[in-house]
Order: sequence, then structure tokens, then C-alpha cells
Amino acid sequence: MTTISKKDKEVLRKLATELAEYASLPIHQQKADMWKHLNDLEKVKPMIWMNEIPWHELGPEVNSIETTSELCRRQEKRIRQLIYQWKYMPGDMVLEPKIVCPLVIHDTGFDVLPQLKNAEGYTGMADTIMVDGASHFDPVIENEEDIEKIKMPMVEVNWEETEQNYQLLQDVFSGILPVEKRGIYDFELLPLEKKGANGWKTYSSWFGFWFAPWDDLVQWLGVEQTLFGLTTRPDFIHKVMGRLVDAWLHRLDQYEKLNLLALNNGPNRIGSGGYGFSNQLPQADFNQNHIRTIDLWGSCAAQIFAAVSPQMHEEFALQHEKRWLERFGLTYYGCCEPLHKKISILKQIPNLRKISMSPWADLNEAVQKVGNQYVLSLKPSPAIFAVEAWDLDEGRRQLISILKKTKGCSVEVIMKDISTCRNQPQRLWEWAKMAREVTEEFT
Repeated sequence: MTTISKKDKEVLRKLATELAEYASLPIHQQKADMWKHLNDLEKVKPMIWMNEIPWHELGPEVNSIETTSELCRRQEKRIRQLIYQWKYMPGDMVLEPKIVCPLVIHDTGFDVLPQLKNAEGYTGMADTIMVDGASHFDPVIENEEDIEKIKMPMVEVNWEETEQNYQLLQDVFSGILPVEKRGIYDFELLPLEKKGANGWKTYSSWFGFWFAPWDDLVQWLGVEQTLFGLTTRPDFIHKVMGRLVDAWLHRLDQYEKLNLLALNNGPNRIGSGGYGFSNQLPQADFNQNHIRTIDLWGSCAAQIFAAVSPQMHEEFALQHEKRWLERFGLTYYGCCEPLHKKISILKQIPNLRKISMSPWADLNEAVQKVGNQYVLSLKPSPAIFAVEAWDLDEGRRQLISILKKTKGCSVEVIMKDISTCRNQPQRLWEWAKMAREVTEEFT
């Protein structure tokens, strides 16, 4: 029987008390309502949120993990990050007054591992070698026979371990914050993975809906081989993509059948964008005892198609991706790929609500095509934090420029992919404060 030490309990209770104080503030309901207005295409100011933050550069306040057990360390890390972001760079952040206990889910995966060759010429599985300098993926799927290497994932839940974790967390946080068992709803945290004796992998239920099949395929086929294959081996590319989407849908069917899903119309990251608050989810016939994909947000991205024509994007990506997207109530499309020239094909997605606008997107062209039909998920360049001389005024000019171009549209501003702040976290704090002030001017 797993137990939690007195010290671990004291650390978590102290942090939870602070989180509970912040989460009880009335502003969180106000912000939640504003996110609902945005996602329901109603008039509201541009909403701001920061994500994919270089936590390792932000000092001991967030990185000094004091607990010892795996369960406690994961909770401590999450709580510290929530508190830190709320204190220093909240934007339009919303805190939940609860602790999430994820289901313990086992998943066999697709059983195909990418093979990476590093700068020294050493080849190995991508999770076993260190990458220093240039590298590339060696193909592990080269012909039609190899397509069968992509296995259909098998999913099951360890309810006993889940219940044990739940009871432990109930005891730790008793009287401070409620604990909620929660199934799959977003991908805010990286999965906890460990291979068991039976070959299964264990994921926390924060693993879920980051559906980007082309991210997998370019690793399995090789980047150049994939892009050349669009013209030289189109039938092969379609067959590989079809098999992979079948595998993803096989996993999704099990999520739904096993009742592993949780609502994501709250302070949950949707796609590569902001929160999923919406009055349009779940569906009118929603059953809280069995959540369906149609009650949720879904998402998709095809980042490797950044330079691929709209016609080829539609043929090789969208026609396959729609099989996934049509399962959900509302959807988000895109990540780092510029999509301003592809709005017309994206309009084929009947439940589309948000479109990513990366730093490389032409916002003038996008606005002409979108109007107020969708939420534009704006991604300012995070390079502003990486330069040697910090220039907040330049960050302000950049933000005002993109907001002027999108004035009148439904807009969220997501500052993400921040790989470094040069160990100067105040850069993030100052940008967040500035962005909140600037977005208020565009109500």
C-alpha cells in the first residue's frame, strides 16, 4: 500500500492553501465568462494567455520540488506552476478551485519508434540518443508491407491504482481543495510513461487530443521522403496516412467505450491555443455519466505542410484529418504552420471554431477570408524574449500591430513556444502585464 510521508503532505497542503486562496477570487468567473463569449463568437476583448513557458529558467520558486513520491512530485510541480503563473504572468488565466486526480491509463501505442541519426552519424531510436547539432530521421516505414508495422493501440484503465491515488490525494488536500478524478480532456502535461512487464505503457489522463498524425509520419518516413512522396508516391502516402488515422480512431473508440473522457470546455488548453470555455459544449443531450467525443473540443495540426499548396494540403492532410475532427462538437485547427492561404479548405470542417495564426501567417489576408466566422488564435513571435537586449517597447509595437490588423475579429493572443527568456523571468512578467493592458484597449 502506497503511503505519503508527513513531509510530502505538509508541502502539498501549504501549496494547496495558497492555490485555494487565489482560485477563490471572483475574477476567475469573470474571465471564464469572457472566454465563453470569445469561443461562442460574441463580442469581447482579445483574450491573452501564455503557454509553453521555459520553467527551468524561472528559479527555485517554481523548480524547487520538495516532495519525494512520484504522485506528490507531479502534483507539487503542477501546483507550483499554476501559482507562479497566476502571481507573475496571469494574462486572462483562470484557476480551478480543485485538484485533478488523473486516471491511470495503459496504452500499447502504435508500436513504431522513429530512428534518428545525429550529427556524429550514430543511429538509434529517437528516445535513446542525445541530439547535438544537425540530425535527421531514417525511414522505418519504406514500403507498403511496412505499413502493417503501425499497430492498433489497446487501451485499458488501472482502476485500482486510480482509486488508490484518489484516496491518497483526498487525504492530503482534505479541507483545502476538493479532488476530482478526471479522464482524458487535454494535453497540458506530458504523459507519464513507464513500460510494464506486459509491454504496456502508462499514461496520465492529461494525455489526450493532440492529433497531429503528420508529426508521426515524417518521423517514420523521413522528412524529405514524405514531402517528395506527395508527388512521387501519392498512393503509398494515402495508405500510410489512412492506416495511422485508423489507429487513432481505434484508440478514440476505446476512450469513449471505456468512459475515459472528461469535458474540456473549461480552463483546458485546446489545440495549440487558449481555453475551451463555451456555452455550446457539451451537447443538449449530454449525459454526465458517459461523456462522448461530440461533447468535447477536438483539434488537429499539420505543421510539416507549411510550404505545401492548399490543394495538396486538402488532399493529403485534410481529407484524412476530417475523419477525426468530425467526431467532436467543436474543433481547433493548426499550430505553427501558416494557414492564411488555406482558410477556404478549412471551411470544409463543419464544426471548426478556432484557426491558429502562427507568427508567419499573413493576418491581412486571413482577416479578409475569416471575418468573424472563426476565432483567430494569434501567436506573436516568442523571439522577443530570446534577444540579448530586452525591448518591451518592441514587444508592445508587435502586439499592437497584430491587434490592429485583426480589429473586429474574435481574437485570442497565445504567447507560446518560449524556449528561453535568457534566465530573466521578469521579461515574461513585463510582457504579460503589457499584453493585458494593450488588449484592454481593443475591447
